[in-house]
Amino acid sequence: MKLFYAPGACSLSPHIVACEAGIDLELCKVNLQTKETETGGDYMQVNPKGYVPALQLEGGEVLTEGPAIVQFLAEQKPEKNLAPEYGSLDHYRVLEWLNYISTEVHKSFVPLFWDGSDDEKAAAKQRLDKAFQFVEDRLDGDYLLGDRFCIADAYLFTVYNWCDKVGVDTDNWPHLKAFAERMAQRPGVQQALKAEGLA
Repeated sequence: MKLFYAPGACSLSPHIVACEAGIDLELCKVNLQTKETETGGDYMQVNPKGYVPALQLEGGEVLTEGPAIVQFLAEQKPEKNLAPEYGSLDHYRVLEWLNYISTEVHKSFVPLFWDGSDDEKAAAKQRLDKAFQFVEDRLDGDYLLGDRFCIADAYLFTVYNWCDKVGVDTDNWPHLKAFAERMAQRPGVQQALKAEGLA
């Protein structure tokens, strides 16, 4: 399988999950400005949406959207317990977190990364403050499901790490800060960060 990624972008989340699961992926870096792959290919031919991640499967099919990809990867190695059993309440809790991170956290960064106006940036920072505070108030264990690492943790770690890059103050979120420090020590996280040139 081949993962199309940009270093530190949301594609880091499935990259971490693959490393945690022990799945060897071929990596292909994408320039998100030019939509060109590192091999000179037209990324729009891979993913017409134009953003990462995209996972090209062995048969040539392409799966997009980070939350779908991390679930797919976790199900390739069920013995790793990266996603709770289908039908369990924790399974739906993970889906709940993946959706919340995607819609309320991830999307709120867009004006900060893509030249929003000053007003749009100020509004985005307010949304992020509210969204991350929600997570902070519920992060009472080591991970989102308490003591158990899951695929949603990889996504939360990825987007939280964007805060410093765009000037979002994290001082009021000690649980999130401790979470990010714990995550950074996980071997799978370190492996993904090194592969993307981020460590």
